[in-house]
Amino acid sequence: MDAEGRAPGPTLPPAGGGGLEPLAGVPGTARTALLTPSAEVLEFDDEEDDLEVFSKDTSLAEANSFSPSMPISPSSMINQYKFEDEPELKDLFITVDDPESHITAIETFITYRVVTKTSRGEFDSCEYEVRRRYQDFLWLKSKLEEAHPTLIIPPLPEKFVMKGMVERFSDEFIETRRKALHKFLNRIADHPTLTFNEDFKIFLTAQAWELSSHKKQGPGLLSRMGQTVRAVASSVRGGVKNRPEMFTEMNDYMETFSHKINVLDKIAHRIYKEEKEYFNEMKEYGPIHTLWSASEEDIADSLKGVASCIDKCCKATEKRMAGLSENLLPIIHEYVLYSEILMGVLKRRDQIQSELDSKVDALANKKADKDLFSEEIGKLEDKVECANNALKADWDRWKQNMQHDMRSAFTNVADNNLRYYEELRGC
Repeated sequence: MDAEGRAPGPTLPPAGGGGLEPLAGVPGTARTALLTPSAEVLEFDDEEDDLEVFSKDTSLAEANSFSPSMPISPSSMINQYKFEDEPELKDLFITVDDPESHITAIETFITYRVVTKTSRGEFDSCEYEVRRRYQDFLWLKSKLEEAHPTLIIPPLPEKFVMKGMVERFSDEFIETRRKALHKFLNRIADHPTLTFNEDFKIFLTAQAWELSSHKKQGPGLLSRMGQTVRAVASSVRGGVKNRPEMFTEMNDYMETFSHKINVLDKIAHRIYKEEKEYFNEMKEYGPIHTLWSASEEDIADSLKGVASCIDKCCKATEKRMAGLSENLLPIIHEYVLYSEILMGVLKRRDQIQSELDSKVDALANKKADKDLFSEEIGKLEDKVECANNALKADWDRWKQNMQHDMRSAFTNVADNNLRYYEELRGC
């Protein structure tokens, strides 16, 4: 997707004006699948469905808003650009780096340095440096969801890692999480609404004790319980009667997208696993030929040539694995998380709509004071309209980012495969 520390350029328009072309699938083993430059048909085990990654239905595939979404380095402030819907130059640059372990009698945790450079007038200084742990990022995400329930909040990496993939507190895990946290903050900074959230500003600027004090000022337990009860009550009432067709289409799209992106995530991890097994076997296979050549004078040169070729294959395969782990796996999994977030946003929009519908029904049945209910209905109508407009704008923005990210990810895979085969030419 984007390299760390690279300033973003504008989001590229879809080729030919359409959405992502459907990926076809992969013959044979999964390792061969996304690793060949040509597009073929993916085949799964019997328990998995055939994959047609993205629909050709352009009614939902077209996006109209512009939104860069790459992580930014503060050292690259010279590379500034404009938002289509935000005429001012980019004025907020954030990096997450320098992970540091902390061991106490109670717990072990990692903190990350968050460096912010800005020229905004609402900030007291032009540069800030604070340390944050994962729980602080979780707090920020929850505050953004609370303040903007129908905006698409960027995902955070999961608190727990998949068993067998990486060990917690390993260098690989910490670096993977650092990159994800960096991307999380920069996606917020690039968002035309979230970037001006007051809790986001406090997260970037407050020292640890100040942030801790601010956290305690949040809604109390009873308030949070009330929100949960309302959400449950809304879901019990059933589907929304007057949901606009656009949001029904969004919901259908996300159900399909969620299924397919999860299948893609599973395949990508299987490919990486098989490629790693192949790499480990080659590492053992090469030295055997070198040892063999020492006892076979007549074919020593041929055996050494085979050993050299295997060594070359090992190095090329290692590069290809690095490309998968850096440019494909994180992006696909990020959109797995995005699919969950989008479903939650649509449910919250439906809850607002459901509350309005219930008031309208009560007024029609004359179960309450007409004047009082008319006033409440007017406020709820405004709330629904605001929620609809916010979600529609964010939906277009998210769709364009998704299309760009996916196109970049698979283009990088194809480029890496071409380099792989070129390096091995002649072996």
